[in-house]
Amino acid sequence: MSSARYHGQIGQQEQMVFLTSKEKKASSRRTGILIGSIVGLFVLLAVVGFLIWFFVFKEDSDSTVSKHVKPLVKLFSGHMKIDGVDYDQQLEDTSSSEFKALAKKMETLLGEYYQNGPILSKFYTGSAVTAFSEGVIAYYWSQFDIPVTSLELVPDVSEERVLDVLENSIKMQSLERNSNEIRVTEITASLTDYRMARTPTEEDCFFRLEAVKAAQTFSSPGYPRHYPPNSHCQWQIRTSKENAISVSFPFFDIEDDCKDDFVSIFDSLSPDDSQAITVQCGQRPPSNPLSVVSSGNIMLINFIADTNIQRKGFQAQYTIIPKTKAQQCGGKLSGNNGKFTSPLHPIFYPPSMDCKWTIKVSQGKKVRVTFKIFSMKEPNVDTSRCHKDYVEIMGQRYCGDRSFLVLTSDSNVLEVKFHSDESYTDKGFLAEYEAFNHSNACPGEFACNNGMCIAKKLQCNGWNDCGDISDEKNCRCNKDQFACSNGLCKPKLWQCDNVNDCGDGSDEIQCTDCEPNEWRCGNGVCLPQDVVCDNVMDCEDGNDEATCKSSPNMCSDYSFKCDSGKCINKVNAECDHVSDCSDNSDEAHCDCGIRPYKMTRIIGGQNADSGEWPWQVSLHFRTSGHACGASIISDRWLLSAAHCFKFSHEHGLQANWITYSGLQSQYEPEKAQMRKVKRIILHPSYDQVTSDYDIALLKLSEPLEFSNTVQPICLPASSHVFPPGMTCSITGWGVTREGGRKAIMLQKASVKLINDEVCNKFMGGRVTSRMFCSGFLEGGVDACQGDSGGPLACLEESGKWFQAGIVSWGEGCAQRDKPGIYSRVIKFREWIKEKTNI
Repeated sequence: MSSARYHGQIGQQEQMVFLTSKEKKASSRRTGILIGSIVGLFVLLAVVGFLIWFFVFKEDSDSTVSKHVKPLVKLFSGHMKIDGVDYDQQLEDTSSSEFKALAKKMETLLGEYYQNGPILSKFYTGSAVTAFSEGVIAYYWSQFDIPVTSLELVPDVSEERVLDVLENSIKMQSLERNSNEIRVTEITASLTDYRMARTPTEEDCFFRLEAVKAAQTFSSPGYPRHYPPNSHCQWQIRTSKENAISVSFPFFDIEDDCKDDFVSIFDSLSPDDSQAITVQCGQRPPSNPLSVVSSGNIMLINFIADTNIQRKGFQAQYTIIPKTKAQQCGGKLSGNNGKFTSPLHPIFYPPSMDCKWTIKVSQGKKVRVTFKIFSMKEPNVDTSRCHKDYVEIMGQRYCGDRSFLVLTSDSNVLEVKFHSDESYTDKGFLAEYEAFNHSNACPGEFACNNGMCIAKKLQCNGWNDCGDISDEKNCRCNKDQFACSNGLCKPKLWQCDNVNDCGDGSDEIQCTDCEPNEWRCGNGVCLPQDVVCDNVMDCEDGNDEATCKSSPNMCSDYSFKCDSGKCINKVNAECDHVSDCSDNSDEAHCDCGIRPYKMTRIIGGQNADSGEWPWQVSLHFRTSGHACGASIISDRWLLSAAHCFKFSHEHGLQANWITYSGLQSQYEPEKAQMRKVKRIILHPSYDQVTSDYDIALLKLSEPLEFSNTVQPICLPASSHVFPPGMTCSITGWGVTREGGRKAIMLQKASVKLINDEVCNKFMGGRVTSRMFCSGFLEGGVDACQGDSGGPLACLEESGKWFQAGIVSWGEGCAQRDKPGIYSRVIKFREWIKEKTNI
């Protein structure tokens, strides 16, 4: 045995003894035996302890835990129609002895009913009758508490089981009827959000209203300031029995997620889903207010706000409408043309309606009905069956949302039926009818197979104008069109844009010269497939490493660069609600690209609604009115096109320009935010001849106030990808036809991004890397004069709108196969940041 010495950390001598190999073996055996004995003893003690706990303490422990875990609560609400009781006005007063006595009887009766269900009786905790109305009808809710030890039975406490037990109990009661007993003749029950259940004695944010002819108002708590969190409010509205109740919301601004914050309206005095009229959240523009009508003389409105996001809430007006007017619909229609609508259109039609129109035109002609508006959607309804609300024509039912619907008769008489059930209503429809001669269905126009008439110039243009594609069949493709394998003709500019326009994929075949085992770089160079994700940027643009998880820090043109310098190889990482950068810089500055108003003329376009494009700006030059468009990128800065300010020396002077943000009509500038321009910055490389670098920044004299109609659009990172074939939107007040006048109302249209290589062939090689092409290319949808400088906006999956382009130039206005050219914003992202710090 040998030894060595060393000094410990505190300077004391310590000795370490080294054993010989023989001594090591003996020592190891003794040590192993000792350790094994200790471990075995601990295991034995653990087993004994577990057995003692299991047989002695487990039951008490489980009982203690279950006492501290809240049970799952299920609530059901509905109404009961009562026989054997005379209606007394005092029943409408929850503090009256009449109300309390009858409510107590009905609550006791409900408890007896639930005792007939073995499962329900185990978990039933009580009921509350909250109101009565003529009939006599009692409105109630019932509560069931399922403890954690019985969670496997939660599915058995269902709406179907509750209704089954209640209905069977009513049948049993009718067989054993005592003449002195109260008899229930009808009952409903539906699963209900517990936040909408109130006891008759609760007065906090609870209101009983009487509707009369003169309009009255009520509002969410705190209006017009923000409503407080955890607001649970309820309004019961009544009127005389010969009237119905009409409620409209001139102002409506509630958090966007209906799971937490919402307004629910019922054709009842109970939050019974089987009698719900609608559930709404979000914001509604003044031009599209929420308006509903009851089927009878009662209505219940609930307001629930459970998030920390507070908005201004709502203001509502309520009044009466005679039932005879609310229920008026149907009838005989004659003449060779006319219009008809669902009841009370454009406000929500009432529940429980049945109407029939009989249209009769001249003998020998047929009837064509065109639905200009059709909105009859309802939660969880199969639109192929339409078993709830529907329009029925010639035995076929129609429901849901339809952008267009055209139907024709097989004689000179056509019946149109409309039905709404007891729950969930909508705006309904606006329809036009006309007589037509079957031998010449569309004089001077093309007759679609579905009965629709379209202009002959729209036939064989590559676009499904009829809706049933009958205008695109049996066509001979012209020189500017691509012949699909299935016989359809599509514009050649739609080739190789990663969108299956033909329907059979033939427009996307042979779009690259690369072999199947090769990788195509963005510039068209073909490389062996094994260069992909090899941690080396073989392509000039780096797209062979762009989406590789194995190379997270390799920077390429497609990488998002965090403020820390790290690169994220993920397509469009910014503002996608996922924090990819460790410093969260990919999710910073994302208060943009949001349209507060949810929406449920550029050529081929249509009028935009108020607040639909809140980043759109109208630039007015001196006293000439609208001259160019721009977009809001912050409260101080606008983005526009350089050429707007190079027409003359005067156009380059900021004092000659006025900006209008939040403008819809050029006739109503007082409704917009007017600002002067403090500074105009043109890109130093702007070329008036080629229109290259066509971009400008405008600094405002004072900041904008963001609102429902004034919001910034998101600027894309320099790595952002807007792929060919993507559908985006253009807006502006430009002329609505070549040589025509400028639009008064803001116009909007959808356009399609076009493959760079294909577009450049059509534009004679004049499209630089700082430009891109867009348009629907058959002519009819494109930006035109006066829209210069306006945004081309694209909606990403994150729900954010990003500005892909700035309207720059084009040949004429919406000419066939001559797309619009836009400045590519991602190429100027660093320049914008340098000048504005945005």
